[in-house]
Amino acid sequence: MRIRILGSAAGGGLPQWNCNCPNCQRVRAGEDRVHRRTQSSVAISADGNSWFLLNVSADVRHQIIDFPQLGPPKTCSRGTSIAGCVLTDAELDHTSGLLQLREGGVIAIHSTAVVQRWLSEHFPIAPLLTHFADRPWSKIKLHEPFRLSSPNNPDEGLEVCAFETGRDAPRYVSPEPATAAGAVIGLSIRDHRTGGKLVYAPGVLEVDQSLRDAVDGADCLLMDGSFWSNDEPSQHGITDRTAGQMGHLCVGGPHGSLAWLAELPIQNRVYIHINNTNPMLDTDSWEYAEVRNQGIAVGADGDEFVC
Repeated sequence: MRIRILGSAAGGGLPQWNCNCPNCQRVRAGEDRVHRRTQSSVAISADGNSWFLLNVSADVRHQIIDFPQLGPPKTCSRGTSIAGCVLTDAELDHTSGLLQLREGGVIAIHSTAVVQRWLSEHFPIAPLLTHFADRPWSKIKLHEPFRLSSPNNPDEGLEVCAFETGRDAPRYVSPEPATAAGAVIGLSIRDHRTGGKLVYAPGVLEVDQSLRDAVDGADCLLMDGSFWSNDEPSQHGITDRTAGQMGHLCVGGPHGSLAWLAELPIQNRVYIHINNTNPMLDTDSWEYAEVRNQGIAVGADGDEFVC
């Protein structure tokens, strides 16, 4: 399985258009210590021909241009190598890019039932897309594996199994309940031809047993790295809520994800979905050094892995 990080930043990207945090300032100033990043998305393929997007950010057009293998095949006047999309939640930074994929052929969409409902009723992407091209929608059930398929291949050899990583509802679904089953999931993806296993978890509230079970035997883990500290959002004037209240386990500290990741026997451990304020994005920072000293990568756009 080939894995490419299309976008490694959280919502807003880096620099974020309305943010003047140190990281955004350094990117605008052209300093090499902090690099531009687009919003969170990953592409996977078993054969290098058919690709599946894990979340579809608002930056998807630029991400496709930067990775031509997702564009039209050379034998076609129009077309795409994107066979489908798998959504881990209904947040705008993970779904709004679907509108930019409105043209073209059949692209399957997979999500939990609650995410599909929110994207049909509250942010009605699903009905909008039907006016442009066929977008068959499949409902993901937790802990029930399913195979990815493309128009030319009913079985791409990639099996996906979803597990819950949070229950935060997007702000636009108010007055829905504050929490909802299936609202935020992680994905365990196995390539049956190679035996390789990827775990993709861009939104993680805590390291619970479902996540521990999912990473068992994984070759690559792409893990939520939104905030370094729990009070980072308030430090930078983003919100009065903590990282945990926003649905994200912080990276640093004795109870952060770094302490857990450091003990995992996984070859590729990579932080993704990193907020623009996170100090580990600065390669001159002690936070970046602490992550790298544990053999863990701070993911960047264009990084690739094979498993």
